[in-house]
Amino acid sequence: MKIITVLGARPQFIKAAPVSRVLREKHTELIVHTGQHYDSNMSEIFFEELHIPKPDYNLAVGSGNHGKQTGEMLQKIEEIVLKEEPDFLLVYGDTNSTLAGALVAAKLHIPVIHIEAGLRSFNKKMPEEINRIMTDHVSEYLFCPTDTAVKNLTDENITHNVLNIGDVMYDAVLYNRELAQEKSAVLSTNDLEKKGYHLITIHRAENTDDLQNIKNILEAFSKIETVKVWPMHPRTKHKLASYGLDLNEIPNLKVIEPVGYLDMLTLEANAQKIITDSGGVQKEAYFMKVPCITVREQTEWVETLEEDANILAGTSVEKILEGIKKEVSPSYKDVFGDGKASQRIVEILENR
Repeated sequence: MKIITVLGARPQFIKAAPVSRVLREKHTELIVHTGQHYDSNMSEIFFEELHIPKPDYNLAVGSGNHGKQTGEMLQKIEEIVLKEEPDFLLVYGDTNSTLAGALVAAKLHIPVIHIEAGLRSFNKKMPEEINRIMTDHVSEYLFCPTDTAVKNLTDENITHNVLNIGDVMYDAVLYNRELAQEKSAVLSTNDLEKKGYHLITIHRAENTDDLQNIKNILEAFSKIETVKVWPMHPRTKHKLASYGLDLNEIPNLKVIEPVGYLDMLTLEANAQKIITDSGGVQKEAYFMKVPCITVREQTEWVETLEEDANILAGTSVEKILEGIKKEVSPSYKDVFGDGKASQRIVEILENR
């Protein structure tokens, strides 16, 4: 088999690592990096740490409005697909890179493989929701991480080649968790004690582009006495600066540069609690059995809400603080599979 894999953002690099490792044992894979995440801390370090082969093509698209960004990707990916003539085109998740790759392949009659298919927030104001819906409706193979995702597709009359194979992110966590313990020095570098801090990640547009939402979030942080460590996304940093918001007024807050995957796993595993708007971090918190407070009104990962392992607080100061105070002891249940999703994906493609 010859497969083109389109990647563009940090979570996709993580998901691609275990799949590429299995795929390349017998088959040809070409990686197209759209450059959607272009900062070295958000991109290059993940390829190095996860031992993902360097991209065969780097489109260097960078940031921009959705139309401009997606349009440039469409043009450049199409040129590559016409040149390489792959058997399949593989995409992950719900970014503009995902949608661009899927649309190019579908229009050129190349079967689309969508890994992490079937997720729904049921909020079409989110660009990610539009991307994932459209990608699912043009995909030939829909590999779902959970039974809930399969049901979502069934409700939309998508049933052909829909399979729950488990979550490839769980594969990645199991493979890299021990390596992170051995190699990561992020705790000592930042003078952090195990279970002595809260971990923060905020990057979604619904929070960073809404001044009132981000003010509420920061107000909640100012009322949390525990040490808080925040590896800050470049986009979030830029937005806070444009608003003139002063983080120095928040006590015990440590803002650090974005970290690599192994450092992030270490920060997650040793946090008291995690406060995030990231879908991937919600899952990693669940895998690590660390309580999570999600500053969104919905989550695609409804399985994490059981037993209050993950609490949806929105941007309500009161709900965020209630989530922090609530005592919970999450346990991992195998709703995300057994860590062998990558092998199943490759076996299914080989058999069909």
